[in-house]
Amino acid sequence: MKILVCISHVPDTTSKINFTENDTQFDTNGVQFVINPNDEFGLTRAMWFKEKQGASVDVVTVGGKDTEPTIRKALAIGADTAIRVDTEARDGFQVAKELAKVAQDGSYDLIIAGRESIDYNGGMVPGMLAKLIGAEFINTCVSLEVEDNKATAVREIDGGKETLTASLPLVIGGQKGLVEESDLKIPNMRGIMMARKKPLNVVDPVEAKPQSATQKFEKPAPKGDIKLIDPDNIDALIDLLHNEAKAI
Repeated sequence: MKILVCISHVPDTTSKINFTENDTQFDTNGVQFVINPNDEFGLTRAMWFKEKQGASVDVVTVGGKDTEPTIRKALAIGADTAIRVDTEARDGFQVAKELAKVAQDGSYDLIIAGRESIDYNGGMVPGMLAKLIGAEFINTCVSLEVEDNKATAVREIDGGKETLTASLPLVIGGQKGLVEESDLKIPNMRGIMMARKKPLNVVDPVEAKPQSATQKFEKPAPKGDIKLIDPDNIDALIDLLHNEAKAI
């Protein structure tokens, strides 16, 4: 089985975020970048298929040379080959088009993407990718098993979970539950040294035209002052909830 894992290069949530040029550009100075968490859950599941079923695992990202440390971490975790599409990731459609070309060229059986990236939270790429390559698609996937040409997946839905079966090729949008945080692999020294020798192939983009553009960034409004109410003063609490917070 050939597996392709899509990797997004995203800011660590502990990094302080700032914008420049009248809030139209994201300031990368001092920002630590990591593998998108939803993608890392998928990569870890792919490693299970590699160890248990002998699958081959490639990873792909769309981005410039600055993304290479992130994708090399995926190699250190255990992926066999990395592919970098040499163009800036500008919107979901453009990224999906670039990934579709890689997927078609590689004839992959299973493509694992995160259900969304933690920077823009668009959640569009996996579904568009599946449509572009004509593959089955299961989103919000929290469990995945593959036997021969059939996959059994569990996905989260409103109010519960749903079990589905699908034929390969298949695209999934994975998330926590596909594996747990305790299952995530931390690269060891041997993995890091081996990653230096593994192929990282840089491919030319198809130059897909973005369908959207960022006009401006805006930080969330700062939280207001906190009012502490004595637990015995229920009337004051009700008054604040009704007249100030408009919650009741």
